[in-house]
Amino acid sequence: MTQESAQTAAPEYRTRVYKAFEVTVADYVAEVTLIGPSKGNAQGPDFWSEAAPLFNGLDSDPEVRAVVLTGSGKNFTFGLDLPAMMGDFAKVLAPDAKAGARTEFHNMIKHMQAGINAVADCRKPVIAAIAGWCIGGGVDLISAADIRVASADAKFSVREVKVAIVADMGSLARLPLIIGDGHTRDLALTGKDIDARRAEKIGLVNDVYEDKDATVAAAREIAAEIAGNAPLVVQGVMDVLDHSRSARVDDSLRYVAAWNAAFLPSNDLTEAVTAVFEKRDPNFNGE
Repeated sequence: MTQESAQTAAPEYRTRVYKAFEVTVADYVAEVTLIGPSKGNAQGPDFWSEAAPLFNGLDSDPEVRAVVLTGSGKNFTFGLDLPAMMGDFAKVLAPDAKAGARTEFHNMIKHMQAGINAVADCRKPVIAAIAGWCIGGGVDLISAADIRVASADAKFSVREVKVAIVADMGSLARLPLIIGDGHTRDLALTGKDIDARRAEKIGLVNDVYEDKDATVAAAREIAAEIAGNAPLVVQGVMDVLDHSRSARVDDSLRYVAAWNAAFLPSNDLTEAVTAVFEKRDPNFNGE
C-alpha cells in the first residue's frame, strides 16, 4: 500500500460488515441505522457485540464530527431481543446457579453496558431520530445520545419492570439527568407507554416532527450545523458537559450490574420469560 492510499483508506470500523447496523459517512456526518436483524430492530447479540466497536470507531474518526442515529423501518427499536438473549440468560436462571454463573452474568451485563456507554462517551455529538416504538433498551440507547428528536408517531416505554428486570443499561442512571427524578420514577416503576408529545413535555425529546422523514431531516440538519463548528471546541463542550455527570452514571451502572447479578434470578423473571414465549400476561408472586 502506498503512503497516499494508506492516508485515504477508510477506517476499519467503516469497512466492517455489521448485522445490527448500517453506517455511512458524508460531509463530516455519520449516519448509523439500526437494522435488526430481529423484528423491530430488536437488540440481540449482534447489537451488543457491534455497538462499542462501531461508536469507538466513530469517536476516533477525524472525518466524523457528528452522528445521526435512527432505526430502519417503522420503529426505532423494540428493545432487548429477549428470545435471542435467552441462551445467555439461561445459566443464571437455573435453580442451582452459583457464584460462577452469576459472575459470568455480571460480566455479560458489563459487556452490554459497554455498548451503550460507547454512545454516551463518543466525543462526536449523537443526534437520535426516533420514529415508532422505542422500548426498554431503546430508551437506554437514546438516553446516551446528546440530542433527541421524534416523529409524531413515536412511543416510548421503560418496560423492564413489566418483565421482572431492573433496567441495567443506563436509563436509571441517565434519565434523571434528562427528565428529572419524578418523571424517571413514573416511567421506570409503571412501565407505561408515553407518546411523542408527552416525551417532549417532560424533556425526553427536544422537538417533535410530523413523520419519520421530517424527523431524520431535522436530525441531519442539526448534525450538519454541529459539523460546521470547530471540532475541537465541540469536543471541549462535550467534555465539560459530561464531566459532572460521568462519575454519577458510572457508579450507578456498577451498582445495578452487581444488583442484577445477585438478585435478578427469581420465579417472577422465569414467569415473565415464560409469558413472553406464551404470549400472555405474567402472573407475578414476588418470589
